[in-house]
Amino acid sequence: MEERWSTEHVLSLAPDAASRKAAGKLSSPAPWSGTGTDGAALWGECRGSGRTPYRTVIELATPAYQCSCPSRKFPCKHALGLLLLWSGAPEAVPAGEPADWAAEWLRARRERAEKRAAPPADPEAARRRAERRGARVAAGAAELRLRLADRIRHGLADQSTAGPWEEVAARMVDAQAPGLATRIRELDSLPEERLLAEYAMLHLLATAATRIDELPPELAATVRARVGYTLDAAEVLTGPTVRDRWLVLGSRDTADERLTTRRVWLRGAKTGRPALLLAFGRPGQAPDLALPTGHLLEAELAYHPGSRPLRAALGTRYGAPEPGPAAPPAGLTVAEAVAGYGTAVADDPWLDSWPTVLAGVVPVRAPDGWHLTDGHHTVPVRTSAVPEAALWRLVAVSTGRPLTVFGEYGHQGFAPVTAWSAEHRPVGLSSS
Repeated sequence: MEERWSTEHVLSLAPDAASRKAAGKLSSPAPWSGTGTDGAALWGECRGSGRTPYRTVIELATPAYQCSCPSRKFPCKHALGLLLLWSGAPEAVPAGEPADWAAEWLRARRERAEKRAAPPADPEAARRRAERRGARVAAGAAELRLRLADRIRHGLADQSTAGPWEEVAARMVDAQAPGLATRIRELDSLPEERLLAEYAMLHLLATAATRIDELPPELAATVRARVGYTLDAAEVLTGPTVRDRWLVLGSRDTADERLTTRRVWLRGAKTGRPALLLAFGRPGQAPDLALPTGHLLEAELAYHPGSRPLRAALGTRYGAPEPGPAAPPAGLTVAEAVAGYGTAVADDPWLDSWPTVLAGVVPVRAPDGWHLTDGHHTVPVRTSAVPEAALWRLVAVSTGRPLTVFGEYGHQGFAPVTAWSAEHRPVGLSSS
């Protein structure tokens, strides 16, 4: 019998609170018929207000969903309700072969996945495309260096010739360097005291982008990633993989008008290696990946290449997430965290932050902002990344006593994601 997901796991997939509430009403057997599972998928028909029931099918590994209802949210309430039914009442979702309509959708998904994983039909054409893009990126980076030098020549205080950076960002998009474009767009919103430092980092990145072929392989891979080259998960998974029991340290969602991005941080129980998984969802759609904080997942990961590998692709899973250890994860002092980030930056100069577990720290609100202190050293909290309500939740978890906190530490401070209370229960700090 396959392992069922927890209710927490299922509800973490919901795109909003309304979907979670509606799904709860569909988590009993009453509205469902023709339900079943083959261990890899679920399917069933849910009675609605019309004469024809809604057909819902879920592929569990990704997960992915299909429903005949008109909802524009993914997963819809019917998919969430079916998952909750399967999780809470296994006998209501018996083992069997997929219904014809479910089997057809599952087959089409497999065929699309195989097509995406197939090698390019014309390797020589792919090589020529890569060369053309490399030339465009190098030309765009050279132009950016000139623009930055021009701004410095006139002085940061002289705004008479300094127009908005959006036009330069658009030029980088045309040069197929979206990573440069993203960093450039941020310049218009930076305070003046930070501009010179960001100009310097952009100039360094643009210089490296014009000399990628001269760099060591690991650093060249880092520069490509920063410039905006991407690798498909299937391509990353063709390389070496690391199998471990990965502790889920925490997750955070960020959203804009185009995309919801979910960041999930892991730590290998045997290797001790940190890893970052990214998942994306369109507006109104929760990202597919959902791993409960504090649980262990035995799986293979493949790291994206780079001088300081962190982002990874999730490969083969060996079972469902299981409850993790009772004790909080091992952590660092504030001084050790600062030194660790310094080591990481030595490998990747453009690294804004590094995943860090702090042990024995107390949250403090001071006149100059929030801090975490271990009694010897203090680190500021990056409040722009954490809702005020979440910081007060951190205080409530601590009640003045030292606790373990996971987050991202960087030159702008520490952004907490998860805290472990005195009872060792992980508390998420990612939302208000």
